[in-house]
Amino acid sequence: MTIHDNRYQQYVKILREELVPAMGCTEPIAIAYAAALVRHTLGALPDRVTVEVSGNIIKNVKSVVVPHTGGLRGIASAVAAGVVAGDEEKELEVISRVTEEEIAAIRDYAAHAEIHVRHASTPHIFDIMITASRGAESAFVRIAQHHTNVVCIRRGEEILLEKEIAREENGLTDRSTMNIESIIEFADCVEIPDVEAVLNRQIAYNMAIAEEGLRNPYGANIGKTLLRNHGGDLFYKMRAYAAAASDARMNGCELPVIINSGSGNQGITTSVPVIVYARTQRMTQEELLRALCVSNLVTAHLKTGIGRLSAYCGAVSAGCGAAAGIAYLMGGRYDMIAHTVVNALAMCSGIVCDGAKASCAAKISSAIDAGLLGLEMYQSGDQFYGGEGLVKKGVENTISVIGDLASKGMSETDREIIRLMMD
Repeated sequence: MTIHDNRYQQYVKILREELVPAMGCTEPIAIAYAAALVRHTLGALPDRVTVEVSGNIIKNVKSVVVPHTGGLRGIASAVAAGVVAGDEEKELEVISRVTEEEIAAIRDYAAHAEIHVRHASTPHIFDIMITASRGAESAFVRIAQHHTNVVCIRRGEEILLEKEIAREENGLTDRSTMNIESIIEFADCVEIPDVEAVLNRQIAYNMAIAEEGLRNPYGANIGKTLLRNHGGDLFYKMRAYAAAASDARMNGCELPVIINSGSGNQGITTSVPVIVYARTQRMTQEELLRALCVSNLVTAHLKTGIGRLSAYCGAVSAGCGAAAGIAYLMGGRYDMIAHTVVNALAMCSGIVCDGAKASCAAKISSAIDAGLLGLEMYQSGDQFYGGEGLVKKGVENTISVIGDLASKGMSETDREIIRLMMD
């Protein structure tokens, strides 16, 4: 692969598309973004808001703290934050700069404004529709398929923007030709200036929130528990730092993270263990950046077949990505990385997603553990073989099967999880 190859340019674009900053869990932030945009379109603070969302949005917003709200949770709180204090131009950093006075105003608006939340009847897994009104004036905004994909804006009856809701990857670089072999080729040959800005930002942001999660109490303190009891073990240290970042993120920490495949927890999981390993082993910065190319692109590759939201826990894919990056740092290439990914997928592909909340940190720890065990299995000459359960012959075939399991086989599971959470 050379820098002139189409696939090289695709991989650079994918990294730049995926590794973007977000303040807070991305689903409530997407709601806040839509709310800020609808207020901007309306031209005034609305006195009535109706928000209709798909089931997966309900699932991922119900239990997570919305940053800069003084600890509020849920869809109505995300709407309040967006309409009161959101800057729509910042997209997923829409509520990154909020004053104490605005926090008080958000809480007052959430408590007293007329905000109606409805489960939308929609074929789309990711769908947010917000109608806001003040007096006789109204505005409408719709985001579908991914977190910043605005597909409709209306002011009254005037259509300001309308575009077709296509497949999930609409507007993003094609990922259909991604594979493990070419990802490794890209990491080996990539010109560092092409990726260093986005990856250095990922290192800085995601390690900052990991360290914050270890300094202060957040959620169930999974990271602190791991570090306190197993801090001398490098593999536990990697799990602890990643879990601590999620502890903080799921429980109201106001630091941003660099996301992957639309998820902050996936961005954390795919990067923090690789960074901790590289720093502990005194690897060079260039080695770390190349390994992060592997971990991030493997995660994005696995998530392409699964979809951004599903009943399948996204940390599993990111844990595989992290282990792939660590294998790369150890000097492994295709054989080692492919076996690591297959082994990890065979172990923990049954973890379900029941929304964003404190226990995500524990699932992240489990996913990283599976990835690292898959790596150790390869080092010991052991593996899971094609024909055993969902494992197929060849890493790409196994990845494809897991994508089908998550996107098709678990659709009814997803509906039941949402039903149980809404009871």
